[in-house]
Amino acid sequence: MAGAKSTTNKSPKDSKKSKKDKGEGGPRKAEITVKVDEKQAMRIIENSKVITVQDMARQTGVKISAANAFLIESMKKGVVKRVGGYSGHHLYQSTSS
Repeated sequence: MAGAKSTTNKSPKDSKKSKKDKGEGGPRKAEITVKVDEKQAMRIIENSKVITVQDMARQTGVKISAANAFLIESMKKGVVKRVGGYSGHHLYQSTSS
Protein backbone atom coordinates (compact mmCIF):
# COMPACT_ATOMS: atom_id res chain seq x y z
CA MET A 1 0.00 0.00 0.00
CA ALA A 2 1.89 2.96 -1.26
CA GLY A 3 -0.58 5.62 -0.06
CA ALA A 4 -1.14 4.25 3.45
CA LYS A 5 0.49 5.92 6.41
CA SER A 6 2.49 3.82 8.77
CA THR A 7 0.97 3.68 12.20
CA THR A 8 2.83 3.43 15.45
CA ASN A 9 1.63 2.39 18.85
CA LYS A 10 2.60 5.70 20.47
CA SER A 11 -0.21 7.89 21.60
CA PRO A 12 0.16 11.70 21.54
CA LYS A 13 0.46 11.68 25.33
CA ASP A 14 3.47 9.36 25.26
CA SER A 15 5.58 11.72 23.15
CA LYS A 16 4.98 14.74 25.39
CA LYS A 17 6.54 15.17 28.79
CA SER A 18 4.06 15.04 31.58
CA LYS A 19 3.83 17.99 33.98
CA LYS A 20 5.16 15.82 36.79
CA ASP A 21 8.39 15.02 34.94
CA LYS A 22 9.14 18.62 34.09
CA GLY A 23 10.74 19.75 37.37
CA GLU A 24 12.62 16.61 38.36
CA GLY A 25 16.39 16.63 38.39
CA GLY A 26 16.77 20.34 37.75
CA PRO A 27 18.51 22.86 39.97
CA ARG A 28 16.65 23.97 43.08
CA LYS A 29 15.14 27.44 42.96
CA ALA A 30 16.60 29.97 45.35
CA GLU A 31 14.34 31.31 48.07
CA ILE A 32 13.50 34.94 47.55
CA THR A 33 12.79 36.99 50.62
CA VAL A 34 11.64 40.57 50.36
CA LYS A 35 11.61 42.76 53.41
CA VAL A 36 10.13 46.19 53.82
CA ASP A 37 12.56 48.94 54.80
CA GLU A 38 11.18 49.73 58.27
CA LYS A 39 12.37 53.34 58.39
CA GLN A 40 10.83 54.14 55.02
CA ALA A 41 7.60 52.31 55.89
CA MET A 42 7.22 54.09 59.23
CA ARG A 43 7.80 57.45 57.55
CA ILE A 44 5.05 56.65 55.03
CA ILE A 45 2.66 55.53 57.78
CA GLU A 46 3.30 58.60 59.94
CA ASN A 47 2.93 61.05 57.02
CA SER A 48 -0.45 59.71 55.91
CA LYS A 49 -3.80 59.74 57.68
CA VAL A 50 -4.55 56.11 56.81
CA ILE A 51 -2.83 53.58 54.59
CA THR A 52 -3.85 50.33 52.92
CA VAL A 53 -1.71 47.31 52.18
CA GLN A 54 -1.82 48.19 48.48
CA ASP A 55 -0.61 51.75 49.16
CA MET A 56 2.24 50.46 51.33
CA ALA A 57 3.32 47.96 48.68
CA ARG A 58 3.23 50.57 45.91
CA GLN A 59 5.16 53.20 47.86
CA THR A 60 7.85 50.85 49.21
CA GLY A 61 8.25 48.82 46.00
CA VAL A 62 7.52 45.39 47.48
CA LYS A 63 4.84 42.77 46.89
CA ILE A 64 1.47 43.13 48.56
CA SER A 65 2.13 40.01 50.65
CA ALA A 66 5.33 41.53 52.08
CA ALA A 67 3.55 44.80 52.88
CA ASN A 68 0.69 42.88 54.49
CA ALA A 69 3.09 40.88 56.65
CA PHE A 70 4.81 44.11 57.74
CA LEU A 71 1.55 45.82 58.67
CA ILE A 72 0.29 42.79 60.60
CA GLU A 73 3.58 42.55 62.50
CA SER A 74 3.47 46.30 63.20
CA MET A 75 -0.09 45.91 64.48
CA LYS A 76 1.04 43.16 66.87
CA LYS A 77 3.82 45.44 68.14
CA GLY A 78 1.31 48.25 68.66
CA VAL A 79 2.87 50.64 66.15
CA VAL A 80 -0.22 50.77 63.91
CA LYS A 81 -3.89 50.05 64.48
CA ARG A 82 -6.60 48.83 62.14
CA VAL A 83 -9.21 51.57 61.82
CA GLY A 84 -11.54 50.34 59.10
CA GLY A 85 -12.03 48.38 55.95
CA TYR A 86 -13.13 44.81 55.41
CA SER A 87 -12.15 41.48 53.89
CA GLY A 88 -8.45 42.09 53.29
CA HIS A 89 -8.86 45.75 52.40
CA HIS A 90 -8.20 47.14 55.84
CA LEU A 91 -7.16 50.67 56.66
CA TYR A 92 -4.24 51.16 59.03
CA GLN A 93 -3.27 54.23 61.03
CA SER A 94 -0.25 55.08 63.13
CA THR A 95 -0.94 54.88 66.85
CA SER A 96 1.09 58.05 67.46
CA SER A 97 -1.38 60.13 65.39
